[in-house]
Amino acid sequence: MTSAPDADLYTGAPPPSAWGEARPLFDGSVGATLHVGVVDVGSNSVRFVVFDGAARSPAYFYNEKIMCALGAGLSESGRLNPKGRLRALDALCRFAALARGMGLETMMAVATAAVREAEDGPDFVAEVERRTGLRLQVIPGDEEARLSAQGVLLGWPGSYGLVCDIGGASMELADLANGKVGRRVTSPLGGLKLQEVKGGPKVLSRHISEVMARLHSDMDHETGMRIFLVGGSWRAIARVDMDRRSWPLTVQHEYRMTPAAVAATRAHIESADLGALQKKLDISGDRMALVPVAVQVLDELCRVFKPKDIAVSSYGIREGMLYERMPPALRERDPLLEACRFQERRDARLPGFGRVLFNFVQPLFPDADWQRRRIIEAACLLHDVNWRAHPDYRAETCVDAATRANLGGIKHEERVYLGLALMYRYSSRREGTRFDRLFKLLSDADAREAEVLGRAMRLGAMLWLGAHDAPGVFRWRPEKKSLTLTVEARARPLFGEVAKSRLDALAQAMGAEAKVMFTDD
Repeated sequence: MTSAPDADLYTGAPPPSAWGEARPLFDGSVGATLHVGVVDVGSNSVRFVVFDGAARSPAYFYNEKIMCALGAGLSESGRLNPKGRLRALDALCRFAALARGMGLETMMAVATAAVREAEDGPDFVAEVERRTGLRLQVIPGDEEARLSAQGVLLGWPGSYGLVCDIGGASMELADLANGKVGRRVTSPLGGLKLQEVKGGPKVLSRHISEVMARLHSDMDHETGMRIFLVGGSWRAIARVDMDRRSWPLTVQHEYRMTPAAVAATRAHIESADLGALQKKLDISGDRMALVPVAVQVLDELCRVFKPKDIAVSSYGIREGMLYERMPPALRERDPLLEACRFQERRDARLPGFGRVLFNFVQPLFPDADWQRRRIIEAACLLHDVNWRAHPDYRAETCVDAATRANLGGIKHEERVYLGLALMYRYSSRREGTRFDRLFKLLSDADAREAEVLGRAMRLGAMLWLGAHDAPGVFRWRPEKKSLTLTVEARARPLFGEVAKSRLDALAQAMGAEAKVMFTDD
């Protein structure tokens, strides 16, 4: 075994005993949080995450996972997998050393089904604390379900549907309604545990069906709702589904599937060379080994619960632990807009102008619903955060940032809309770029609207008066195809021939005639 790290090597760090104390994570402004460490000891993997940034939508300052398979063989032996236990202890010693080196004052640590069920689980918990200073909180199944559901709420406030979290030794379900966690249950449908079912494929299939039927009865869940999938095995299946469909965006959070797609992906997996598929998709061998049984569970879940659609969540128990300690006022904030405001404050040349720009462009979108308005606002907040990129690549950098950023509360098509709008913020060139496949995810109407937004931001960015000063006012009359821009007298010197050219380009994108007026005329 690896010897315990020497705490004296890490000056300025808190003593391990401080990690078990409940500490406030958010200050009175609830705008940002200090670095917060979370350790999740699962039945298959052990993960260490350090959150940082906008409190309502924190970034991953550090994220490391080690596949330990603590729960392998648990059904037969009743004890933790000996090799997995050694790997987990080594991983936790490493994570504790990293945490000390980072000077983390707050560390939260949980253990789930394998440690919960194993007869040597208490001994493992004691050894972890003795060697690392980490106090593992062993949580029951319904608590695991609740925290996973809260993780979903971190990304989708106000959500409704069914949260399904699969691990190595268990699978949990939790109801969400109006942003609240309701009924929840746990089951033995974890991937490692199912691999140990004896009797062949028919026995395994019957076992999964029987357990799923009991879960449906216990949950009393209405059909036709959304299922949120939490867990590494679900994400691996989503990655296979993306590959099968040649989906151009591989961000897994908010990826959507249908029950029919799940059935097709199950057939694809059952006929595939798993080794070749694993290498192609860069999925770990330990994870890929669980995919065939996990997709069988998912297919049965869809058959029994009959969801309208399925959303993959990269947020789960770790994010749920953070959400648990958020004040109510912070929970109600929009995670997408909070992340964009944080990025604007940190990276924009004129922090605060994003809100002014949003008010400036809003009249151009009179029919936008609340969902579209928040994407428009997000674009305005982000319109200037990539200014440090080389001018030749600034537009591309914007698309990459929008489509690949770790953001909550935004669907794949909305990411692409955001990226296209930000591209037009810096460039008029769209066709022939490396993003052509991405842009095909948008309808023609959405692509045109994104262009209008981008060109409007491009114009507004030329008329900076200050972080809180409006440069002018648009009046858009769709029935007459008439666009009028009234420019503040103070901004008149800013409205030169380049600004006029950008106004004309905006009007052309809208199929309109443009007119400019000045308040001192």
